Amino acid sequence: MKKLIAEFIGTCTLVLLGCGTAMLVGCDAAAGSGYILTALAFGLVIVGMAYCVGNISGCHINPAVSLGVLLTGGMKVKEFVGYVIAQCLGALAGAGLLDLIFSLGGVTDKTGGLGTNGLAGVGGSVAAGLIVEILLTFIFVLTILGVTSKNAGHGSFGGLIIGLTLTLVHIFGIGLTGTSVNPARSFGPALVMALSGKGAPLAVLWVFIVGPFLGAALAACTYKFLEKK
Repeated sequence: MKKLIAEFIGTCTLVLLGCGTAMLVGCDAAAGSGYILTALAFGLVIVGMAYCVGNISGCHINPAVSLGVLLTGGMKVKEFVGYVIAQCLGALAGAGLLDLIFSLGGVTDKTGGLGTNGLAGVGGSVAAGLIVEILLTFIFVLTILGVTSKNAGHGSFGGLIIGLTLTLVHIFGIGLTGTSVNPARSFGPALVMALSGKGAPLAVLWVFIVGPFLGAALAACTYKFLEKK
C-alpha cells in the first residue's frame, strides 16, 4: 500500500508541476523560454521524486516504466496493475488540482487544455504521433532500465540521469506531440478536460497510451537482449 501511495503522490506531482508549468508559460517553440521551462519542469520533478519516493516504490510514476520493469522481471503482474491504477489516479488528482487552481484564480491556460497531448505538431498524423511516442519512450525507458540495473555503477546519480533524459525527450517532443511517454500523464488531463466540458481530447488519447506502451515493451526486449550474456 505504501508503494501505491508513493506512486500516487509522484504522478500527481508530475502532472501538477509539469503540466502546470506548461499552462503558465506556454509551449510555443518559437518563443523558446516556455518550451525549455516545460521540459525542465518535467525532468526536475523526476529528479525530486526519485530521491523522495524512489526508495519506497522505485519512482516509476509512469505506467510505461512499470511495464518495462514488469517485462524485465522486476515486478509481478498484480503489482503492475496496482501501480498503473495508482499512477492514473494520481494523474487525475494532479489535473483536477490544476483545473481548480486555474479556474478559481482566473489564470489563463496557455496550452488551452490542461497541458493535454495532441497531434497538431505532426499535422494531425496519427502515424507520426505514434512513431514519436514509441521512439521517445523507448529511449527514456531503456535509459531507466540501464541506470537501475544491478550492474550499473551510477550510485546516487541515477535519479539525476533519468530526470535529464526526460528533459531531453521533452525538448525534442514538445513541439511534435507535447511529449507524453507516460500514459497516466496523458490520461489525467484529457479526462478532466472532457469531464469539465472544456474540450474533448479523448479522440486521440489512445495514441498516447499505445505509443508509450509499445515503446516501453520494445525497450524492455532490447535491454534484455543487450544484458544477456
